[in-house]
Amino acid sequence: MKYDRIWNFNPGPAAVPLEVLEHVHENWFNYMETGMNIIEWSHRSREYDEIHNNTAAMVKKLFGLGDEYHVLFLQSGASLQFAMVPMNFLGWGKTADYINTGSWSEKAVKEAMLFGNVNIAFDGKEVNYTSLPKQYDLKLTEGAAYVHLTSNNTIKGTQFFDFPDTGDVPIIADMSSDILSHRFDPKPFGLFYAGAQKNLGPSGVTLIVIRDDMLQGANDGLTTMLSYSTHVEKNSLFNTPNTFGIFLMGRILQWIVDMGGLEAMEDRNRRKAELLYGFMDENSGFYRGTVDKDSRSWMNVCIRLPEEELEAKFVTEGKTAGFNGLKGHRSVGGIRVSMYNATPIEAIKDLVVFMKDFMAKNG
Repeated sequence: MKYDRIWNFNPGPAAVPLEVLEHVHENWFNYMETGMNIIEWSHRSREYDEIHNNTAAMVKKLFGLGDEYHVLFLQSGASLQFAMVPMNFLGWGKTADYINTGSWSEKAVKEAMLFGNVNIAFDGKEVNYTSLPKQYDLKLTEGAAYVHLTSNNTIKGTQFFDFPDTGDVPIIADMSSDILSHRFDPKPFGLFYAGAQKNLGPSGVTLIVIRDDMLQGANDGLTTMLSYSTHVEKNSLFNTPNTFGIFLMGRILQWIVDMGGLEAMEDRNRRKAELLYGFMDENSGFYRGTVDKDSRSWMNVCIRLPEEELEAKFVTEGKTAGFNGLKGHRSVGGIRVSMYNATPIEAIKDLVVFMKDFMAKNG
């Protein structure tokens, strides 16, 4: 393999497109003939300003967003958004609906309860997080401030493709682990956010997309740094942003555009999922999926083998064979194959060959 690289199935920080890494490498010491690396540039410079604004413009282009949406690049990961969202939109006399589909949803609920009334519209804990809710499963609050959900669950391996109908109530979504992996209609969303380290670039940047009417309804009297209005007004430059992270995000967004946009990413990810899940279904006595078929994630495939000892052996031998990051999350065990946008279908083909061989020797 080129550069002696392995197939990277880490759940995050995750694989970056090789073409993007090559661009960074080739221009590392003297970017745009400035005589400096981009991490040395001032965030107030003309050169960085162009990168910053072009990256925001590509976000809008890929999602098909109009001027009623604002693009922000903040810090502290999606975890800060768990608190920042209710701080800005909840409060005395307000209720927010939360759809609990796993560990990250639980963390968001915990933070929201500090700021207002939280209604659990669906509690996946009751089904051990093996399936996502249907519309009739949801107990939504009339006139809620918002409905919060996690679009993809990295630990349990479930993913929304059809989002709930919430009427006039805006959806707020943590899309950290599947953003830009497939097409969806952004109109029902008042805000969505994503830590960059899975599909968008390095850790340390959080993308927030917020609709203007949502912004106008935000609470007053907030601490400056935790108010969305602050960062919209200052174009994410109120304080020094993660300039390199935003630059790298821009290069990855351009890679998606060059690959054919969201339609191409959706086709790429569907083919990977069909290949891996298809093999698992044919060999379900050895490779058992952990969630209902209609809730399966394209990003994080969770697998159990007949014995935990075999799972440990699979991870060890897989790493020796050039497959990194296959161990399941410590809270659930098993095997996890994280295959974000940057993971090519060749990686899945090679993994399936390894899985066939491993099953033949240990089945």
